Amino acid sequence: MSIATQDRVLAEAILPQTGSAKLVKQAILVVAGILALAILAKVKVPMWPVPITMGTFAVLTIGAAYGARLGLVTIMGYMLIGALGFDVFANSSAENFGLSYMMGGTGGYLVGYVLATLALGWAARQGWDRSFAWMALAMVIGNILIYVPGLLWLGQLYGWDKPILEWGLTPFLLGDAVKLALAATLLPAVWKLVGDARA
Repeated sequence: MSIATQDRVLAEAILPQTGSAKLVKQAILVVAGILALAILAKVKVPMWPVPITMGTFAVLTIGAAYGARLGLVTIMGYMLIGALGFDVFANSSAENFGLSYMMGGTGGYLVGYVLATLALGWAARQGWDRSFAWMALAMVIGNILIYVPGLLWLGQLYGWDKPILEWGLTPFLLGDAVKLALAATLLPAVWKLVGDARA
């Protein structure tokens, strides 16, 4: 694989890559990404000990597929829509939404979404999304960047004498491993399809 293609993320390798058509493509990708985030945040797959929510899968995958810049625009657009009161977050509802929801227990994880998007975008730019092993490592890093501010915010909000790890980490690790494996398989597979289509 040449250096010229190695530093591209998936969104840059498909469809128009120059001029006004590229801007249209980017706008479509941002809207599609926001919709995917909003929809997948509400998806809950039965799992032990807690259901798997697909929001983090969407965040990490978009970060890797879009790159840091376009991924950041997408995630910030998603946050803005949520801040305006639309029910787009995993556990938001008609009674608990907008800024009040974002400043609650989920607030730190939302900050982590931004950090993870940037990290996955950087990793994809280095070509990590071309192989399962490197993509898996990128996903682990992304998960850590989501959990650290999430747990710190929970501790600050509710007190460090509370079982913060039991509330915000350990029940979700098994589901995260499943999502990690899925994302680490998906991105290299799509890259192979792109490469085969151009062969």
